[in-house]
Amino acid sequence: MNTRKDLLGEVSRVVVKVGTSSITRGGTSVSRDFMDTVAAQTKALRDGGMEVLIVTSGAIGIGMRAMGAVPKPNEIPIRSAAASVGQSILMQKWNESFQKQGLITAQILLTMNFHSDRESYLNLSNTIDTLLSYGVVPIFNENDAICTREIDATFGDNDTLSAIIASKMDADLLVILSDVEGLYDRNPKIHPDAKLITTVSEVDDSVKSMAGDPTTSLGVGGMKTKLRAAQICKDAGCSMIIASGTEEGVIVRAARGEEIGTIFTTDTVMGKKRRWMKFAHAYATITVDAGAKKAVLKHLSLLPVGIKGVEGAFNRGDVVNISCGGKVFAKGMPDYTSGEVELIKGIHSDRIPDILGHKNHADVIRSENIVIL
Repeated sequence: MNTRKDLLGEVSRVVVKVGTSSITRGGTSVSRDFMDTVAAQTKALRDGGMEVLIVTSGAIGIGMRAMGAVPKPNEIPIRSAAASVGQSILMQKWNESFQKQGLITAQILLTMNFHSDRESYLNLSNTIDTLLSYGVVPIFNENDAICTREIDATFGDNDTLSAIIASKMDADLLVILSDVEGLYDRNPKIHPDAKLITTVSEVDDSVKSMAGDPTTSLGVGGMKTKLRAAQICKDAGCSMIIASGTEEGVIVRAARGEEIGTIFTTDTVMGKKRRWMKFAHAYATITVDAGAKKAVLKHLSLLPVGIKGVEGAFNRGDVVNISCGGKVFAKGMPDYTSGEVELIKGIHSDRIPDILGHKNHADVIRSENIVIL
């Protein structure tokens, strides 16, 4: 039988997601003691050779309280305003806690589409690597102050955001601190005899059925968003643990392979480029025939002869969906624009120069620029 350490493997980079319920300890104001213990555990892991990145929630709730606003109004401007007020308060508190450990923090505010542009992603990745090399602790949050959509519909109380960060920053482990000890077979707040599930290898329908509704008034995350985060991590080759934020030394214990909370295991190994493509926003869709789909699934390049149509506009190097029969089965980065693909679809590659006057490649999308979904 594999131990937790065996399932976890070697951990060198950890992302810790701190939820609203943890940061307020179930109340309406920031728990300084909790933030201090997160900082102390971060210092302990760093002293042991691990890199730690923090994803924090709580800005909107803290801002609401500071402004005297009613929790969770529907008006986006009010929530955005609360986020901008709360974020500055939140970072001040984090800075004070980490300064006690002799650590410097960096604020990283992200929007939903930060991972859609590869140049932006690479710049962010390089920035994070540089910060970590200087001993700085990056603290992430979504930039709710400039959100133009329903904030509840963006990242889901930062669960999805933390998983995307873990996947794109090459983390080995994501630890989500919650107000429950992990995933239970039933809601433990309703069923006292509910059993804790210690290990999950597949986020299938039986596991999804165990997820209930959001459990906090200030946060928007629930077990469903955490299971979505677990699937993102699994696909990216990153383990994930859900554990209670009130457990003593929870972050250190989770990262060191102690039996705590629920671990979602992974056996996926994916290169950085394909990992980025898999979770990047797709600008458009290229529809292909069955023969082209078969070739792509065999990890061959996509040729123009197998392309039936294009939906949407894209430039060279943008991420696009690849679809057959109405179902998206892959993503890729074309070497041609959408306008060029429209002109060369269905033809043999040797005719490309005659139609376009130039030829970037014989393939519309090279195999190394395709990821199977």
